[in-house]
Amino acid sequence: METSKFMIFPPYRAGECVEFTPVQERILRLKKEKNAVILAHNYVDPQIQDIADFVGDSLGLSRQAKNTGADIIVFAGVDFMAETAKILNPQKIVLIPDKSAGCSLEEMCDPLKLKALKSANPDAIVISYINCSAAVKELSDIICTSGNALDIVRQIPEDKQIIFCPDKHLGSWINEKTGRNMILWDGFCVSHAMYDARELAELKAEFPKSPLVCHPECPKSVRDISDCVCSTEKMIKFCRDNPAESFIIATVVEMIHRLRKEVPGKTFIAARAAGKSCQQCSSMRRNTPEKVLACLENLSPRIEVPAETASRALKPIERMLEMSAG
Repeated sequence: METSKFMIFPPYRAGECVEFTPVQERILRLKKEKNAVILAHNYVDPQIQDIADFVGDSLGLSRQAKNTGADIIVFAGVDFMAETAKILNPQKIVLIPDKSAGCSLEEMCDPLKLKALKSANPDAIVISYINCSAAVKELSDIICTSGNALDIVRQIPEDKQIIFCPDKHLGSWINEKTGRNMILWDGFCVSHAMYDARELAELKAEFPKSPLVCHPECPKSVRDISDCVCSTEKMIKFCRDNPAESFIIATVVEMIHRLRKEVPGKTFIAARAAGKSCQQCSSMRRNTPEKVLACLENLSPRIEVPAETASRALKPIERMLEMSAG
């Protein structure tokens, strides 16, 4: 339900089911015929989530990409995610519904500037958030996601300097939690940086019994007033385990679709951002069911990563998977 101020998503009704559209049904048939798998990020269109083989965060999607037995991977997300899947599966066909679906964090991290920063700090370990290009990954020692970043940083000796890129907000949250003083790249997620602490404080006052849950890509002022700061995957566990009946969610609004499905009986309120009743990611919105169907029909657009780049970028990704619990 939408008002002029906010959007409230009530629990799914008991027995409520999804009727597939003709486009979704065609995708399901083609997927089976071509031995394809659809990996969808939590932030894409709910109609895509409903027909995906796996819906999750970047860590879960990376694991699924590594372990899939499919011949074709359709990655409903943004380009760096599909690149990661290709790096993990160089012999497979990796498709993305819209090749122009990028990421502000990726765009803010220039590999040449990162190389210069590494040269200025030759003893530092480079830990890069997975929201970066293959060219940045190949310069990194370890890749991380918001779901495993704390665990990975805590495994690095305290006397070892770390360069963390490209998200300064996620990096500062890790510094706060670990007591580290990592060198932080000056990048940010445009969508999450738009949340305003005063605006969210007003929303909390309207819903005093609803915990505010935010993503660590949010600015510190927002994190400081939140009841839980966590990755999208951990949002599910928090909302499931917490006795509250409703929650304010400060991340891309499509995440609420999965929350409603996996945490039945609870209500979710989309956090306002920049005066809007909810926040969306313009790049994630480029993924539509029609484009998923088209890329399966045409086996295009394809993701390709130069062999040498892929080989170098694979090492920090594999190290991430080795260092990640679960």
